[in-house]
Amino acid sequence: MPACRMCKQNYPKSQFISGNGPRYLVCVRCGIEHGLANPEDVPQYYSDEILNARFGLFTLRHLPWLSVLIGWLLFLALGRGIELWSGIFFVVLALGTLIVPVIHFLRSTRFNAELSRLTP
Repeated sequence: MPACRMCKQNYPKSQFISGNGPRYLVCVRCGIEHGLANPEDVPQYYSDEILNARFGLFTLRHLPWLSVLIGWLLFLALGRGIELWSGIFFVVLALGTLIVPVIHFLRSTRFNAELSRLTP
């Protein structure tokens, strides 16, 4: 993969501005920041709003998995010694472990639709 002349980062060939001279081997982000291209001229540019929306979408997609994992870690580290609460905590974690994959599978179509909407 080629490297950008300005920021020295490696990107796929599709993330570079086409052209010769000062635009040669310049990534889209550096080209826009340095005035070599307009955001309307480069369709592969991810603006900050699109990046934040995509990050939020991926966060909502994987947050239940992270919650169940942290819950199990807390249960194994701290929660087994409490009489009543350890049983309730175990039942909630067991139900969460069974429900999260089903919800993840059922929401995959919606996630893919939102992701394609946020992809330039």
